[in-house]
Amino acid sequence: MSYRLTFLFVFCNAALAAPPLQPLIDATPAGGVLRPAPGLYAGPATLAKPMTLDGGGKVILEGSGRGTVLTLAASGATLRGLRLTRSGDSHDGVDAGLLIEGDDNLVEGNAIDDVLFGIHVRQGNRNRILNNSVASRSAPRGARGDGLRLWNSRHNRVEGNAFARVRDLTLANSPDNRIAGNTLADGRYGMHIVFSPRTLVEKNALRDTDTGIVVLYSPDVTLRGNTIAHALDGGGAGIAFKDSGSALVEDNEVLHCATGLSANAPLNTEAVLTVRNNRFAHNVVGIYFYGEKGGHRITGNRFDNNLTQVAVSAAGVGEANEWRGNAWSDYQGFDRDGNGIGDTPHEVWLYTDRIWMETPRAKFFANSPALELLDLLERLAPFASPALILRDPAPRMAK
Repeated sequence: MSYRLTFLFVFCNAALAAPPLQPLIDATPAGGVLRPAPGLYAGPATLAKPMTLDGGGKVILEGSGRGTVLTLAASGATLRGLRLTRSGDSHDGVDAGLLIEGDDNLVEGNAIDDVLFGIHVRQGNRNRILNNSVASRSAPRGARGDGLRLWNSRHNRVEGNAFARVRDLTLANSPDNRIAGNTLADGRYGMHIVFSPRTLVEKNALRDTDTGIVVLYSPDVTLRGNTIAHALDGGGAGIAFKDSGSALVEDNEVLHCATGLSANAPLNTEAVLTVRNNRFAHNVVGIYFYGEKGGHRITGNRFDNNLTQVAVSAAGVGEANEWRGNAWSDYQGFDRDGNGIGDTPHEVWLYTDRIWMETPRAKFFANSPALELLDLLERLAPFASPALILRDPAPRMAK
């Protein structure tokens, strides 16, 4: 290529290169509104003052493939109608589409894609993150970044967002946040709540994840009105609690998961788990208790056609919980007085089920003719006294 053609090629490429967005941000006064002309702009960029950046759905900010695309290091700012794309790929650096390091910001109606982490809130409080769409880049689930990560952040509202092809939604050391009305498909954990007490999670829809919602060391969490489906890979649970007392799980629907709800013992007699008015349907196990001393309250739930309705880690576990007013698809009693309550208690006993409870690999043979025959023989002529798992004295009649 001649010198003249080389110069023309470089000149044309330079002319077509995306202009940087940073000078426009720097030229906007605090409290002002920046509406860039539609088109592609080069990042990364940092917004460090209270202002409005409105892309109108027609502005793309493309990162350099290194670091975070847009950093919001201000309080009282608004980001709206942007597409943020092409972050770096460093997990150590938490390379993200958007990093929020301030308070009282509004982030709404943005699209974030081809990034490692989606939205990272680091020591940010009272932010509103509304109606955004977030997708990580194509990679195995464990190699992606979190669609949302809150670290040491309080009183944020994360509502109406759509997350797809991400790793987790993670709250770490972040109490008093509200996560509502979001959707997530294709992730590792739907939500991972760690050392984040008083979190409210309601009306979210999670599907096709390894595990749905995991709550660790986080008391006073409320899970209400969520739908969790197809959490199957790796033996995942729709909902899992560990050392997280005084929690409320109500009005959720958990469908087609390895385990509907998994929980360990309450930390003390006051810090029990209340599980009410949920539906656990078509799971391998409806509810699983382990390391259990009893005390949880399980009332008013529906257990529909789970392969095993309730499982425990050892004989005697589960019996000490409070069971009342649940509807069981396998209840074999009658309602002669027509009051909607079974005439006899519903009881679950531990027969040959202990084979796969003590030897998890045997779960593969559940409902097989051999295990069904063993179960029948054990019920007819038990070799040892079966253990009572639960007794519901007032079972509701399933409709």
